[in-house]
Order: sequence, then structure tokens, then C-alpha cells
Amino acid sequence: VQLQASGGGLVRPGGSLRLSCAASGNIFQLNLMGWYRQAPGKQRELVATLPSGSSGGANYAASVKDRFTISRDNAKNMVFLEMNNLKPEDTAVYYCYLWAMAKTYWGQGTLVTVSS
Repeated sequence: VQLQASGGGLVRPGGSLRLSCAASGNIFQLNLMGWYRQAPGKQRELVATLPSGSSGGANYAASVKDRFTISRDNAKNMVFLEMNNLKPEDTAVYYCYLWAMAKTYWGQGTLVTVSS
């Protein structure tokens, strides 16, 4: 399984960005996809996750709830992260994540920088 993330960049505080991640390979239909992030000097932390099935909803970190929205296109094995009202503390490398059949897969990371 390979994950390819895109959509990072430089944005001013209050701005928006949309991250995309495409998964390829032998992917079990029932899975969990989402995003983690790692800021300089800090540990990787969960941002948001969303299961593929109809049961269970999105899970967000408290710091991004009401500003970020995660969504999926199961047919294309893609996950998206719409980020609004971005703050300087959102600056980090964002990693796409997939969990299935007790295995975890990571994308290469995409840098999001929020600065004026």
C-alpha cells in the first residue's frame, strides 16, 4: 500500500488549504484513513480520521474541530482535509494515514506553513 499526499503550501493566518491523499495497492475495503501532523520539535499528533464504513464518524483533535473537515472518496481510495481559519500553530508536516487489517501505512508528508 502506498499513500501520496498533496496540497500543502504557504498560507496566511485565517486562510484555507485542502489536502488530498490517494492510496494505491492492495487495500482492504474496511479501513481507517486520516491525517496526523508533526510540528518542529514536537511529536506527531492526530488531526482527524474517518472510517470507510457507514458506522462510526469522523474523529478530530480538539485543536482543529470546527475548523477542519475530513472527507473520503471510497471508490477512489482518497481522503481529503479541508482546513479553514488556519493559525500559525497549524504549521506542521501533515501525514496521510491508513489503517487496515492491523497494519498502519504512512504517506510521505506535505508541509503546511501558516505565516504572515
